[in-house]
Amino acid sequence: MSERPGADERPKTLLITLTGKDRPGVTSTVFETLARFGVEVIDIEQIVLRRRLVLGLLVSTPRDWKPLRDAVEKVADDLGMSVEVERGAGDNKPRPDGRSHVTVLGTPLKSAAVAAIAGRIADVGANIDRIERMARYPVTAINLHVSGAAPEKLRAVLAEEAARQGVDVAVQSADLLRRGMRLIVMDVDSTLIQGEVIEMLAAHAGCEPEVARVTEAAMRGELDFTESLTARVSLLEGLDAGAIERVYEDLVLAPGARTTIRTLKRLGYRFAIVSGGFSQITDRLAADLGIDFAAANELEIVNGKLTGRVLGEVVDRPGKARALRRFAAEVGITEAATIAIGDGANDLDMLSAAGLGIAFNAKPLVQKAADTSVNVPYLDTVMYLLGISREEIEAADAAAGIVTPAPPLG
Repeated sequence: MSERPGADERPKTLLITLTGKDRPGVTSTVFETLARFGVEVIDIEQIVLRRRLVLGLLVSTPRDWKPLRDAVEKVADDLGMSVEVERGAGDNKPRPDGRSHVTVLGTPLKSAAVAAIAGRIADVGANIDRIERMARYPVTAINLHVSGAAPEKLRAVLAEEAARQGVDVAVQSADLLRRGMRLIVMDVDSTLIQGEVIEMLAAHAGCEPEVARVTEAAMRGELDFTESLTARVSLLEGLDAGAIERVYEDLVLAPGARTTIRTLKRLGYRFAIVSGGFSQITDRLAADLGIDFAAANELEIVNGKLTGRVLGEVVDRPGKARALRRFAAEVGITEAATIAIGDGANDLDMLSAAGLGIAFNAKPLVQKAADTSVNVPYLDTVMYLLGISREEIEAADAAAGIVTPAPPLG
């Protein structure tokens, strides 16, 4: 077996770093110059920030490297740019094990928060290999490629720092699952839609305050969900079933909901909604939004009136997790390829069962248990966690003749 070559045995390389005002043709001009010397391109990175270009090239070293250096320096001078040429050996070092995507969301995202997050990454012995912006509106979102620490360790440390800084931080393992077809399973009330359907029905029945108090306690995990649902629904006894239609007409989707579903379905994602609410609402939502699967409780209606009871098995906390697994099996994917989004205690089992559990504007108990939290009101921020930038979203919409909605800030 041959031994790995030492530093002195590795091929000699040149690192060329060009900086200056960007314009069309810079990259092609540089490579045309390099082509005259027959060098091999080993690595390349290029970024543009406010029309300032940084181009890094790692190339093999010709036998006589100085003429190449002189030629590159002349090109840079002609372009009005700066260049550095540094001799070395070999390629970049392989990134250490423990690779993660760390997404940071802020409104606004302040430099102190970025400094603190970067500091905690360094504290655990990890390194930031690359940074890219995913969005600048309605939130600022940046994605950090990090290596050298287990994602679970990073997640624990960064969750605490994110809370101190008032930003959201999501940590995901950098694996192929992020690039594959996935199933998104969402809660409905206060996640896909704004507000709680049962409270809206209660408003028509004249018992909204009583129902709201029980709902809030149940979402905090202080009450058994099935018992709380039974108690709340019993207060709706005698309500005209036509109230369901009026409630549906008054529903307001979470900002970015349609954009999220539209964009991810273009990429082959499947969607499910799983609700402790009512199928008379969720089935229509699924049909209107193009959602593939839905599971919810069914209100009993007799002679056009609600009886105050639900039919069949209650979709409760364990029931939501069972629904996620059932839908994943129907799609033909593993639970690891699912993403669950929810806000209440009855979503905890579903969030835990999913490959990625996202607490969306959730109660503290849920934020603590979930893989990551999003505390801005825009559902489409979830796509930034999946490596999809707002520019890509808007470009895809534009190609389809759609103007991507721009939700108001604040």
